Parts: sequence; structure tokens; C-alpha cells
Amino acid sequence: MTDLSPPTPDAQADRDKRAVALSSLLAAVVLTLLKAVVGVATNSLGVLSEALHSLLDLVAAGITLWAVRISSRPADREHTYGHGKFENLSAMAATLLLLATSMWIIYEAIRRLFVEEVKVNASVWAFLVVIVSIAVDFSRSRALTRVARKYQSQALEADALHFSTDIWSSVVVLLGLIGVWVADKSGLAWLASADAVAALGVALIVVWVSLKLGKKSVADLLDAIPKDLQDKVATAVAGVPGVEQVKQVRARRSGPGVFADVTLTVDHATGLERAHAIADQTEAAVHAVLPNADVVLHVEPTAPEGDDVLATVRSLAARHALGAHSVRICREGDQRWLELHIEVSESLTLDEAHRQATEFEQALRGAIPSLDRIVTHIEPAGDAASTQQALPASHGKVHEALREFFAENRAAAEPHDVKVQMVEGELTVSLHCNLAPATVITDAHHFTERLEQHLRSRIANLGRVLIHAEPAEEKG
Repeated sequence: MTDLSPPTPDAQADRDKRAVALSSLLAAVVLTLLKAVVGVATNSLGVLSEALHSLLDLVAAGITLWAVRISSRPADREHTYGHGKFENLSAMAATLLLLATSMWIIYEAIRRLFVEEVKVNASVWAFLVVIVSIAVDFSRSRALTRVARKYQSQALEADALHFSTDIWSSVVVLLGLIGVWVADKSGLAWLASADAVAALGVALIVVWVSLKLGKKSVADLLDAIPKDLQDKVATAVAGVPGVEQVKQVRARRSGPGVFADVTLTVDHATGLERAHAIADQTEAAVHAVLPNADVVLHVEPTAPEGDDVLATVRSLAARHALGAHSVRICREGDQRWLELHIEVSESLTLDEAHRQATEFEQALRGAIPSLDRIVTHIEPAGDAASTQQALPASHGKVHEALREFFAENRAAAEPHDVKVQMVEGELTVSLHCNLAPATVITDAHHFTERLEQHLRSRIANLGRVLIHAEPAEEKG
């Protein structure tokens, strides 16, 4: 069954580019043959240079047709960004061909001007082939330029540049032929050199165009982009609601395709669904600057305030052989200060411990200069193990206080593995309690703190209290 569905945009682009490249190839074949025959017949260096120029166009058109066929292939394992660079390579090859031909034309023109006089026959055929060439070049240049701009094809742009250059070079050759014809009719001998001068003019035009095209081809092969493009993309992305910071913007061209990589940050509390929506809006913003670009976005969460401070505190504490916990950042107006507990060896004297704490605080001020004040609470690390004699003790008051607390806090299950002992004249209590598995660790810690405070408020002479919180399913 015949597929009557319209072609996809990529398929249509491929079809249009191939068609215009093939028509340019056929036009170059016709022009090359006409100019070569007339150039040899009339001995006109201007027309012969145009024949060589058209031969170059023929080669370039063949390279262009090959390039647009290759560049339309999808990405594969060896070319993960597609085959667009083949268009840039074809443009570079055409540039080198242009320069090589120009060097020959310049050499031959100088030879005819200063070394050997060559008789040129400015016949009607010479004029006719140049005029036909101008008409064909004009038609091909317009068609190639239209398709090149529509599909951002550098290979077709280079081909269009060839044909547009041919128009001006043909005009120069036409003027040279007119000069030779006038010299024959009027006897003005100096005009007989007009053909060689015209050929030299053609060569200079071709050199200028070649260097311009070559510069652009090299820039694309080296992934160069316009100076203001990065700023334009970054500005567009920064304007998307929810984007906290634009960390990186990179762009590169591969033939007609453009690839853009953007790294941005959103608030750390942003949900996945909202972050995805921000990414969609960001991609649309990039497309507003780079239509049809292949955009890759990397979305990062911003670090919550204090994360960097906490990491710095822990790192410096480790360097000073200290433990650090209960770190808090406090704000009051424009002031910000730090409160924390530091653990020192329990074998130290107060003077030695205070000296360690002072050195640690000085290091913190150097690492975080924005802090207005640092307050540390010094406590022993308790890293020296001790063995103490434990004696059985009455459970009555402890169980009564536990029943009272858990009656008021029904979110937790009854405690188990309760042990009450007397150690060095103080009552010590250890127990396990079950909480919901999804309980946040900070909420679990607050729960155990409240339970400890309740026990101390109900039981006199209560010493050490250890409460082990565990998820409910692990009971038993």
C-alpha cells in the first residue's frame, strides 16, 4: 500500500537539499563545458579562468551533494552527534579548491601581462557564453541561498557563494572581453591586456571569498560560536521562573544542527514534577534563541543554607582532633553566628581544652569570615571506656513514669527491654521503644529527649538514661 502521509520535516529538508544540490551539479557541468570550449577557441584567459572556476564549482557541487547526503544520516554509535560535520568539511574542501585555482589564474595572468603576449579572439561566442553563465549563476545562487538559509546548511551556503562569486567574476571577464574588442576596433594596444587584467581580478575575488568561507568553516569545525550567543542563552534561561542560577551554557554547531548544553539550579525544596516543568520552560527559552536546537539540560538543587557551613565545621573539627555536633546557624537582622558543641578528650584540663577550642574557633573564622560570632560548648568525648559495677534496683517508679508518658503519647508503642540498675549511687535506666518506620530522625530524637525529661522530672537521683528508638517492624 502506498504511504500517502506527508514527509517528516527532516525528510523534507533532506529532499530539498539534495534536489538543489543536484541541480547545481548539472548546471556546473553545462557551464564548465561551454566555457572550456569557448575559452580554448578564443584563447581568452578570462574565459579559461571562468572555465576553471566552473570546474571548481562542479567539484564543489559534487562534494556538496555528497555532504548533504551523508549529513542527513541519523546519529549512530560512531557519530553520536550525527553527521552534520560532513557539511563543514565539504565547505572546507571547497575553500582549498578555490584557493588552488586562484593561484593558477594569478600566475597565468602575470605571465601574460609581463612575460608572453597572447592574442585573444573576442568573438560573439565568448560574449554569449559569459552572458549565459551570468544568468545561470544568478538562478543557481538564489535557489541555493534560499534552501541554505531555510535549513541552516553550510555546504549549500558554500555552493551558493561559489555561484554568486561567479556572477561578479563573469562580469569582470565580460569587461575584459569588451576591452579586447575595443582594442581590436580602435587600435588602442593597451586595452589588449584587459583580458589578463580581468582574469587577475577574478582570481582576487575568488581568494577573498575563499578566505571568508574558510574562516567560517574552521570556526564551525572548532565549535566556535558568536561572542554574544552564550550571554543571550543564559539571559533567556535566567528569566524562567524557578531558575535560581545558570551555572553553565555551552553550544556547538554540527552542519545544519545546533547542540546546546545548559546546567542550572533550582531550589532544593522543589519537587520532581515542578523541576520537570521548569526544565520544559527552560528548553522553550533556549529554542527562542536557538530554534530547532538539540537541548540537553542538567538541573541541580541549590544547597540548603548551612550545608556548606556544616561540612566546613566537620572538616576543621577533624583536623583539630575534635568532635562536633549540635551545629546551629543563628540569624538576627544582618548578623549571623554559629553555635555548636565540641568534644575534647576527657583527660584534658579546662585550660588545655579551652586552648583547643580557641584554635578551632580561629580556624572557623578564617574559613567562614561572614560569621559575626562563634559560641562553642566544650564537653568530654567520653572515649575512655570504663567498667563499673551495676546493682539491681526497683523498677516501680520507672514503670509508673513510663506508663504515664506513653499514655499521653500513643503514637509510640509500649517500651521493651527496660533495665533499671544502680551504678555508683545513681539510678540508671535503659530501654527500647518502637516508632513508625517513616518517622524523621530529628522527630525520633525529639521524642527520646521528651521521654528522658519526663523520667527525670518524675524520678529523683536519676543518672544516666539510654533510650534506643527503632522502627516498629523490627520489634522482637
